[in-house]
Amino acid sequence: MTAISPFGIRRAAFVRASAERIWEEFTSLERMRAWYGTGHTLTAYEPEVGAFVETTWVIDGVAHRAGGEVLVVDPCRELTFEQLWIGTDWRGDAWRAPAKVTILLAETNGGTLVELFHHGYELIADDPSDLLSGFEDGWDTHHLEALRELVEQ
Repeated sequence: MTAISPFGIRRAAFVRASAERIWEEFTSLERMRAWYGTGHTLTAYEPEVGAFVETTWVIDGVAHRAGGEVLVVDPCRELTFEQLWIGTDWRGDAWRAPAKVTILLAETNGGTLVELFHHGYELIADDPSDLLSGFEDGWDTHHLEALRELVEQ
């Protein structure tokens, strides 16, 4: 299991389904795009260690891209991939190293707790507290809510 950095955000949702059923939504670009690709566009993804993941989005009319390598694919338990701003970030500074996105599934109480972590900000910049504040404002639970809607239909 990937160690979760203390400098990161956590969002979670309880889904009334097995981890096996939820994991089906991690098995292809099209399926991931249906829930993780909401609010931004998931442009590349394969559930395979070493594959490339990329998302794009627009902030104040400016297009941004982030991408990185898939680090962990542990079916029904964990997906972890890097997320490095491609080009420059919103302040114009290139990131030193990628952050990580880790999604954990844990069956409990007749369903599954799905936790999404965006972490590793201390790898990106000298002062991770600024990034933590900014990302806390930027992440919400809509990705996990979209996943829950897909699975609980």
